[in-house]
Amino acid sequence: MSLRRPKTIAAAIATATLVTLLGSAAPGVYADGGVQPTPDREHDTRPTIVLVHGAWADGSSWSGEVRRLQARGFEVQVAPQPNRGPSIDSGYLEDFLSTIEGPIVLAAHSYGGFVASDAATGNRNVKALVFVDAFAPDKGETLEELTAGSGSVLEPALTDPTSVFKLVPFPGAPEGAVDSYVLPKIFINGFANGLPRRQAEVLAVSQVALATNALAEPATEPAWKTIPSWAVIGTEDRVIPPASQEEMMKRAGADITRIDAGHLGLISHPGEVTEVILEAARATA
Repeated sequence: MSLRRPKTIAAAIATATLVTLLGSAAPGVYADGGVQPTPDREHDTRPTIVLVHGAWADGSSWSGEVRRLQARGFEVQVAPQPNRGPSIDSGYLEDFLSTIEGPIVLAAHSYGGFVASDAATGNRNVKALVFVDAFAPDKGETLEELTAGSGSVLEPALTDPTSVFKLVPFPGAPEGAVDSYVLPKIFINGFANGLPRRQAEVLAVSQVALATNALAEPATEPAWKTIPSWAVIGTEDRVIPPASQEEMMKRAGADITRIDAGHLGLISHPGEVTEVILEAARATA
């Protein structure tokens, strides 16, 4: 079911999201306290940039890109992501996108790519997709299938989940599902390679859980079949190895940019990621 909300409510939701995730003091203020420019929205034809975070993460992972895009005068919204599995998460994002008027550039990281590709299908306002070290599944594919045989640090979890995850029950879980947290050693060396050690240690204990049912849920009809796509691939990614990303992104016909980064290139290389998002935004004009 799609929830259509008035634009004024959508703006309030977006503001609340940024305040929560990025620490902004008030509308019109950057996360770091600087004053934003006030674009003339009535005559502004630029797209809204919507950013979708990945599994075991939250919206703050996009902080570097948000600051840069705001400085260029773009409206930016960081989409909430429950991490409950593609069917719930893509429905949540689909409803969120339905509140935005005008063109949208939808950028997603990691598991967020799976969700974004599902959610954007049929939304005429989404003019470009940007996959950042992300999954771009075809219809019927699952995270398990896309991980198997890839050499990912997550691959051992397919046979022994406790070798990769701390597993925690949660209320109302689907049958057989639990919350998963990546073990700190694997997170630091597999996810956060390329980041300073202390920063990696903080991120490792700041995870947002992913429900394990997310691994086996199939993708629906993907948006990349009808929406132009861009991709940023970290050549040192150990979560979604570069060869796997290359295969998915070439299949999607994406314009590919490769950077010397691990899986968290959106944190370690926000300038380069922002430039790809801007390239996609210019293409919507």
